[in-house]
Amino acid sequence: MSFRSMILTATALAGVHGTAFAQAPNQPADAPAQTASGSDQADSGDIVVTGIRSSLRNAINVKREANAVVDVITAEDVGKFPDRNVAESLSHIPGVSIDRRFGEGEKVAILGTDPALNRMLLDGHALASADWGGNDNDPSSRTFNYSLLAPELVDRLEVYKSPEPRIEEGSLGGTVIVRTRRPLDLKPNSIFASGGYTYNDRSEKGNIRGSGLYSWHNEADNFGFLVAATYDKQALTRAGVEFFGYQSGADFFQKNADGSVRRDASGQGILLNPNATVTGGTKNDLISAVAPFGINYAYFQQTRERASVSGTVQYRPASNLTLTLNGLHIDGNYNNYSQSMYTIPVAWTGSVLQTANVANGVVNSASFAAAPSQSAQLDTLVRKTKLKTDNLNFFADWEGDDGAKISFAGGWSKATGGRNPEYLFNVQTKLPFNYAFTPTSATVNFTGDLTNPANYFTNPNNNPAQIEGRPVVVNGQQLIGAQIGGLDYSVTTDRDIFGGYDATIPVEFGPFKQILIGSRVTDHVNRVDGRGINTYKTSSQTANQLGVTTLVTPGGVFDGSGGMGNATQYLNLPEQAVIDILANSINSPLVNKIGASTKVRETVVASYVQANFQEGGLRGNIGGRLVYTRDKSNYAVTLANTVNPVPVPTTTTTDYLKFLPSVNIAYSITPEFLVRGSVARVISRPRYQDLAAATSLNDITLDGGGGNPNLKPYESTNYELTAEWYPRAGSLIAVELFRRDISNYIINTRTNAVFFNSLQNRLTTYNVNQPINGGKAKVNGALVSGQTEIWGGFGIQANYSYQDSSTSSVDSSGAELNLPYLSRHTVNVIPYFESGIFQARLSYNYRSSYFRTIGRLNSREMVAPYSQLDFSAGVNLTKEITLSVNAQNLLDETYYQYNATRDRPTAFYKNGRTYAASVAVRF
Repeated sequence: MSFRSMILTATALAGVHGTAFAQAPNQPADAPAQTASGSDQADSGDIVVTGIRSSLRNAINVKREANAVVDVITAEDVGKFPDRNVAESLSHIPGVSIDRRFGEGEKVAILGTDPALNRMLLDGHALASADWGGNDNDPSSRTFNYSLLAPELVDRLEVYKSPEPRIEEGSLGGTVIVRTRRPLDLKPNSIFASGGYTYNDRSEKGNIRGSGLYSWHNEADNFGFLVAATYDKQALTRAGVEFFGYQSGADFFQKNADGSVRRDASGQGILLNPNATVTGGTKNDLISAVAPFGINYAYFQQTRERASVSGTVQYRPASNLTLTLNGLHIDGNYNNYSQSMYTIPVAWTGSVLQTANVANGVVNSASFAAAPSQSAQLDTLVRKTKLKTDNLNFFADWEGDDGAKISFAGGWSKATGGRNPEYLFNVQTKLPFNYAFTPTSATVNFTGDLTNPANYFTNPNNNPAQIEGRPVVVNGQQLIGAQIGGLDYSVTTDRDIFGGYDATIPVEFGPFKQILIGSRVTDHVNRVDGRGINTYKTSSQTANQLGVTTLVTPGGVFDGSGGMGNATQYLNLPEQAVIDILANSINSPLVNKIGASTKVRETVVASYVQANFQEGGLRGNIGGRLVYTRDKSNYAVTLANTVNPVPVPTTTTTDYLKFLPSVNIAYSITPEFLVRGSVARVISRPRYQDLAAATSLNDITLDGGGGNPNLKPYESTNYELTAEWYPRAGSLIAVELFRRDISNYIINTRTNAVFFNSLQNRLTTYNVNQPINGGKAKVNGALVSGQTEIWGGFGIQANYSYQDSSTSSVDSSGAELNLPYLSRHTVNVIPYFESGIFQARLSYNYRSSYFRTIGRLNSREMVAPYSQLDFSAGVNLTKEITLSVNAQNLLDETYYQYNATRDRPTAFYKNGRTYAASVAVRF
């Protein structure tokens, strides 16, 4: 943990502790503050706190009254943070963190558990989700891409860190419940509208955004409707360097028939190029070292355009019956364009190695002569991606005079996304080059002009063309040509249908006051439909012979990213040029890709019983949830050791029955001080794509991935213990201890297997990843949080999280793997000021390094410590009109990723700062 973060946290929490006592003599602990700048005086003489402090007080009250361990952010809080989406708002909660790989927070990790193992429920029910196809963070998982959900749609965010039987299962770390606004809860003719402009200094582009909400109900307060709409557009530009894992330095050497290194009379290895020189050690030191498998200069551009419309209608035909129908439609255009200029030094140019330097077991610099076939490749990918989410829910809520309640609910949601299509085109070059890198920088220099299209050529290797073992037939004969790219369609469809009831029965049986019962049936389908077109040429052409306009990478886009050398500027092709090149080449017919298509249908039947109790200062609930799950996985198996294999369609069905008991206890030692405890058994189901055993292969990097339809769900026993002190209104100091004891943890294993390589037209060894059960993990943590109103309009929120884990998972070196996305230290410090017409908030977030995933060649992908500093301010021009400005990533942090140790980097990214200004109107 950085010294800067420790000082910030200690100072903030000390400030919270000191000001918690600053209440007037003889004032009740839960009374409103004596002074409240920016507050309105009510007719009764009571002080009514509004704005930021009102929101924080409301959140504290919800947390205080809950039986479970819950943290809350209310609507005002969501709107006042300088956040672009709900995930970024959630990151201010103790124990919640987000990954900013693309600059914007998208998915949420809770109490040290992977985002895929936590759930988001919209008004208590699951929402279908699909991603944009270029994010390797979590494809086809059970979480939600929060970047699609605008803060303006939200009334309240609830994070349940301890479960109750009534809440839908499926989370190991915690469950996020997003509560939307309801018209009968708002004043009639409520209007909210905002419009603004955002600018990113990396892309040097700005865009408008806006939102609006109107809510009405009649004088009888028995019928109302609400409509809301949002529009947001962002232009992202990300440039950085990526390393495709590390391979043995022994691959620079000649090999014997048994694969061992050939040695000379002195016992030194014999290099593929015997004239090459080794510095920093001997040739045998080079054999023991690791070298980067690939070094990629990646230039990524994306426009994220999101529009949503939501509506709610409520009707109360009787005073004790409320009918609610709500719907949500989200459209997201996530079109993006990436250019990747990469070299694979050992495999492509190992035979022309000139010099290599070894430092601490790493080949951190090397030089190469002109390659015999290719030294580098330029991939251009144009992705067309439209994300669409539709949701429709119906609720019927009845409440009797004695407190009995029953609610019937049903809903449908559907989401689509993915690559539709992705245009891929590549060219190669033979130019000599050299590389050198440090933990925070990489330099690649080519001998020759990397911006000259004459130095690039299309694939010259003609082979019998085939797709998934089926020959590509042109004019009645199998095509003999060289593949230069193609069109890939990979469309994800996620659909969820549910129905069920919940009932509350009042009882008087000792301390028990209520019995809650309910059942739910869910039918969920996650499907990936793959299609494709392969594109060929029968003779190689240089890039200047393709008949299209060529450009170069804009100067300066790699500045500050750590990427240096003349590889920062290389040939670029406009999007339309890529499309035109493919259209004017030889294209196979559009075919359905059996091996790239999967379908998982999951049926879940669940029932629960929950007893709520209260006796004196003791309250809580106890009960259990009985859950039956049936998965039917459809996929195709690609046969190993087979020339031109045709994928074989396969179906696997599994099911399991789980009982999930839980207990939550809260005890008020005094009116201001309470403690909580919770023990629960929980499950989290595998990702949908992990349940589909289809194998995908990369014919260039020679790695792949597959699923396992026989995976069992993660299981965990969760423990929570908290102590909370509420010294006065608007103040809270809390300590939370937690433990997750996880079994059936899914780990990724990598094995070498032989598959047919269509680019090389021969059987080739691939390093293939596959998930299996068998891992165990324990997560232990402590959270300290506090917030208070200080004086003169100043206030502060602060929290610190410590999380640690132990697992049975190890990497290729035998080192224990931490759980994905678990940072040992996380800090939030959020001072604010609110007085009169002005309010401002500064938000600082720090998270220490964390393990992200197992990458290529078993690389242990770690993310370096990351800090985020955001600011927002607003002034009330009138009672109804507010002018706001905010800024994100003021520190302009670089996102660093590395393989186990910092001297083996795997990525440097720069995403830039974002500035915004807006005007909001409220009536």
